[in-house]
Amino acid sequence: MTTITPKPSYPSWVRELHSPPNPKSKSASSIRDPPGFSASLSGKRAQPSKSQPHKPPTPEETDILKVKKSWEVALAPAKQLPMNAIMMYMSGNSLQIFSIMMVFMLFKNPLQALMQTNAVFTKYETPRTRSKMWVVKAVYVLMNLVALGLGIWKVNGMGLLPTTRSDWLAWETQREPIERAVLTF
Repeated sequence: MTTITPKPSYPSWVRELHSPPNPKSKSASSIRDPPGFSASLSGKRAQPSKSQPHKPPTPEETDILKVKKSWEVALAPAKQLPMNAIMMYMSGNSLQIFSIMMVFMLFKNPLQALMQTNAVFTKYETPRTRSKMWVVKAVYVLMNLVALGLGIWKVNGMGLLPTTRSDWLAWETQREPIERAVLTF
């Protein structure tokens, strides 16, 4: 005894999904192509040109690219200065955990960068670019020193630098008066 199971009836959207409608011909379409659209290029995939394979860059081109990249690395601390200055200004001059952490980071990052100057530029240094790299390194060091100066400005604004005479009273000797005035009646 065999039973015939009826085929499941799929919704119309499922049938249309598996068998999309035939595309309309160009003449039947009433919509014009947008400006700059080329129907001849849209149907074909761009074939890679077989004219000339890409040749590897010459050592001179590689050195030029390395010097350009090293300049980008050297100027990166300068790009952070405006953001750090605004953050220091907005954090205020009071002694709070947020402003102390901001100042700590403002000192820590440039000091780490200064200690790792040669390590940062080793991948860009070649025998041909060595004469140009000292200028790049000098700019890098200068930009990090400017960032340290920003930190010193902030610490001074918070009143943590001993720049007034009252900060050094513990080491002052008491002055001996030349004469004393005594009030008598």
